[in-house]
Amino acid sequence: MAGTVPPPRFLENHGTAPHQGAEPGRSRTGSHGAHGRSTASTASWGPDILGPGYESRSLDLAPDDEGDVAATLVRYRPHGAVPSVRAVLYLHGWSDYFFQTQTAEVWHSLGSSFYALDLRKYGRSLRPGQTPGYVSTLRTYDEDLAAALDAIHADLGPHASIMLMGHSTGGLVAVLWAHRNPGATTGLVLNSPWLELQGSSVVRTVSAPAISQLARFQPKTPLPNIDPGFYARTIRRREGGEWDFDDRWRPMPAFPVRAGWLNAIIAGHAEVARGLTIAQPILMLASTRTMISARWHDQMRESDVVLDVELLARRAVQLGPTVTISRIAGGLHDLALSRTPARERYYGEIARWSSVYGWSQA
Repeated sequence: MAGTVPPPRFLENHGTAPHQGAEPGRSRTGSHGAHGRSTASTASWGPDILGPGYESRSLDLAPDDEGDVAATLVRYRPHGAVPSVRAVLYLHGWSDYFFQTQTAEVWHSLGSSFYALDLRKYGRSLRPGQTPGYVSTLRTYDEDLAAALDAIHADLGPHASIMLMGHSTGGLVAVLWAHRNPGATTGLVLNSPWLELQGSSVVRTVSAPAISQLARFQPKTPLPNIDPGFYARTIRRREGGEWDFDDRWRPMPAFPVRAGWLNAIIAGHAEVARGLTIAQPILMLASTRTMISARWHDQMRESDVVLDVELLARRAVQLGPTVTISRIAGGLHDLALSRTPARERYYGEIARWSSVYGWSQA
């Protein structure tokens, strides 16, 4: 039944590059609570780089060894729209930021308020002198998520019902956070979540000791870059894809992978492999095909060239008791950036699932 419930206003080529002179962050007016968590309740919303209907605000977080730290919350609220107390909070993937405007507009068409979070040291939140995307444990993002949820409740009211949506690394962050915070959200939608290291748990088990040792003594050491650039070729307009984006915030090849960060990812994968207990309904979506190769093939334009989708499906059933798995023919790693037919199936599956499970726990 994929694609049988198409949300209105499927628009093509929503990904548009921000103005190159735009400031990645907004005003830093939040205050820190007793545990260093940003309350940021007085921060103001301002125009976002994505244009009309989009606004953003900075969320101050506790400083780290590189100085001041912030996350950035983006909301989609067309002029005159009445915000719904049902909301979605989107988390982007590695070496990425939020620019997938069609995702926001589809959720709005389904009656949900939409928010996206550029995590610390990514996209709008990246500050000069910071190591892009770097954390040494995924629990660091607990502060980012707490600040974002506080801001959404301040925006919509204390009774707002919030669902998490995560892509790739954002999906891994989302499931681990939901496991540690039962009942805090009403469900999860996962777009190709990074639930296991490429190559299987055997590769993770063998590589973990060496990565852990390097992370202990040289955590910010960059590891060899093995990105051949094929993913960029599938999505970027000038290389035959359909999308434009800011190369500062989504560089190709991606940000350097560092030992401490990879150690944090491996620890997250090990936790997922042991099994999580997320009570809320989960929708996991992934392509029907992986194509990871040292040589370019045109079929890569309709495949996941980043993760092994069969591993994702196997790990997904270990997340909780109510998991729906939907496979999207022709889907890319970020299903929202797939060609139009696959995108329609992707959003159609989200619409169908959300009508049954989306806010059933609210």
